Amino acid sequence: MASQHKNIVLLIADDLGQYIGSYGCASISTPNLDRLAASGTQFTNAFASTTSCSGSRSTIFTGLHTHENGQYGLNWFKTHFQTFQHIDSAPKLFSQAGYKTGIIGKVHVGPDEVYSWQVREESGTRDVAWVADRCEAFFEEARADERPFFLTVGYIDPHRDVSTRGGFGNHEEQYGSRVPLLDVKPEDVEVPRWLTDLPEMRQELVEYYKAINRTDTGVGLVYDALERQGLLDNTLVIFTSDNGPPFVNSKTTLYDAGIKLPLIVQQPSGKSGIVNPNMVSFIDILPTLLKWAELPLDLRSSDRDSRSPASPDRQGRSFLTILERADLLPDSDWQHHIFGSHTFHEMQNYWPTRILRTRHYKYHRNVAWRLDFPFAADLYASISFEGIRNTDSPVVIGRRILKDYIFRPPEELYDLENDADEVRNLAGEKEHENRLLEFRERVTEWQKLTNDLWLYRDGQSLTVNSRYAKDGLQIPERLDFDVNSPGTKGVVMTKHLTVDGYSAGIEK
Repeated sequence: MASQHKNIVLLIADDLGQYIGSYGCASISTPNLDRLAASGTQFTNAFASTTSCSGSRSTIFTGLHTHENGQYGLNWFKTHFQTFQHIDSAPKLFSQAGYKTGIIGKVHVGPDEVYSWQVREESGTRDVAWVADRCEAFFEEARADERPFFLTVGYIDPHRDVSTRGGFGNHEEQYGSRVPLLDVKPEDVEVPRWLTDLPEMRQELVEYYKAINRTDTGVGLVYDALERQGLLDNTLVIFTSDNGPPFVNSKTTLYDAGIKLPLIVQQPSGKSGIVNPNMVSFIDILPTLLKWAELPLDLRSSDRDSRSPASPDRQGRSFLTILERADLLPDSDWQHHIFGSHTFHEMQNYWPTRILRTRHYKYHRNVAWRLDFPFAADLYASISFEGIRNTDSPVVIGRRILKDYIFRPPEELYDLENDADEVRNLAGEKEHENRLLEFRERVTEWQKLTNDLWLYRDGQSLTVNSRYAKDGLQIPERLDFDVNSPGTKGVVMTKHLTVDGYSAGIEK
């Protein structure tokens, strides 16, 4: 007999952008994801908050941006970025609510005390058949326990095989013998506008396509396991990715190629084939899961040490209420903007950026703009980038000049309706001055709301220096420190340095 609990299966691909048939990529083979989209809702404007594996997963699991939850970069042994101990997470909250919680496959967040799944089968395998077997065993155990469940499935695919320069794990010892490998040729792949069409690029995309198809196969196997167990009628199924494709101009950037991602949701007894154009953020996923489970959206952990700070208030919204809308809701009914926050990838990839994206415009605040934009190691070493950098001058990545990729200004403003590739920077143009100032102020207010350490003026953190405001410290409103004119006399001072406002959690 089918369980009547309200269950959740969250499927997370690794480094998959919108390379999915239902998202308009006709050259890729993703029949299972296409089937999932056809039976549920496909969001066309879903955005990650950040564009690095660990950070993005932490935003999904906590409903908080990385500068709020502390997962500033990769939870890798050499960098060891980890979420703050006092942060509430989905596995902790759902376990507290009586759910059987589990994760199978890639985890990539820490520490274990924050992400306290009851069942943790961490694995770096690309054998999606094995993953599906373990999922079905989890489903059977949950049924035997007569408990609702929340299972996360973390796929390694289609991430690069970081031990090679252009591979994506397409060797049988990595993916097993039960999963067929897609037959694809260089002329079959689709090179997006933000990449450069070169033989080296097509060579890597061939391998990428194979890994994407394997992800799709894995999703189908898990879906079939749910069906066999009689659980489809009461399980919310969500599929997404942590960040965009593992190529330059995408992953580790907050350009749309890095953060505009697939989000497919199948709700039992819901409408099918919905293409939803409304903007949603990954910080909205946890509130949506809580709403589905009929739990309070402001649910907090009950085991917090009274001496530690409280987990910050979540700013995300449940999109369950608009799940079946195929129309664009008015501003009064749904918020049509998202914020983003990226600080690290690997330890050496420090380049903090904050963004505001509306339906029409995109604003980037590049805090450390005087630094070269850093390459993730696997992207720098890739065969595709070697091909790009050895083309005739001026070297371009897609439509972006390589020089503009490496050297970026303190602010960027783009008209997305006329410049979807984010190439023509409008910051500094007189006719867009008011909009630039408006967006800068909106990002500043959001940074204050979220206690962002990287809210900078005069090259300093206002959040940290707020402790000295009571002693009369004033800080110039300019973004960066001016070494040619460092004085403060006659200079406009920022209104954002306050005595009481937003220094909670900063050591006094």
